[in-house]
Amino acid sequence: MSYEQFAYTYDRLMDTMPYKDWLRFVLESFERFGVKPVSIVDLGCGTGNLTIPLAAEGYQMTGIDLSEDMLAVAEQKAGESAQPRGGAIRWLQQDLREWELGEPVDAAISFCDSLNYLLEEEDIADAFRQTYAGLKPGGLFLFDVHTPQQLFTYAETQPFYLNEDDVAYIWTSELDEERVQIQHELTIFVKESGNRALFRRIDESHEQRAYDLDWLEQMLRAAGFREVRIAADFTWEQPTELTERAFFIAKK
Repeated sequence: MSYEQFAYTYDRLMDTMPYKDWLRFVLESFERFGVKPVSIVDLGCGTGNLTIPLAAEGYQMTGIDLSEDMLAVAEQKAGESAQPRGGAIRWLQQDLREWELGEPVDAAISFCDSLNYLLEEEDIADAFRQTYAGLKPGGLFLFDVHTPQQLFTYAETQPFYLNEDDVAYIWTSELDEERVQIQHELTIFVKESGNRALFRRIDESHEQRAYDLDWLEQMLRAAGFREVRIAADFTWEQPTELTERAFFIAKK
């Protein structure tokens, strides 16, 4: 997960992602599960596209990411969008398999398929155990993952292209069907500010692995979570074979 140069074009490429739906899902989860959190940790927070809106709702936020560059962009954005009623935000560079704050929080979230970047089963188990340890009793862990079906869809429908005035990319994918692990190769061209004719090239390689949803539930319960709910594609319906993004709500 080396983002470096990519961090500064991330928001431009992700501007169509359903961040408002993720925010809605978080708030609905708190209501449905009877939790009124004060402190929330956002694991794999990227450039803060959920951390900052949740702080604006009044929550005390901690954004954790492995990329120093992503965090730098997030901190800059948070400063530009500061609101008087918003909660505080702190940004920490940590691995979500080993994150630690020194004090437990009321809720943990990890969206935009961050956990799919953990490529070994023991990595998932470590992340679940660490998150359980970092929550207060009764705390919620909310996250989403790409399903195996989604990775097969990527492989079947690639390559992908974008060609706009300020940014363009070519995106290819190769799937290891046995491991259900996919490698995405992106060549991105970003227009340099102040020069209408000059584009900067960025090459990115990202790998993700999809896990069986029942196995993920087993790992959550093995970590100690006593209540686990799985939902499909921003709804509260049960996942099916066609589900692309599965949502987990686990209660300590």
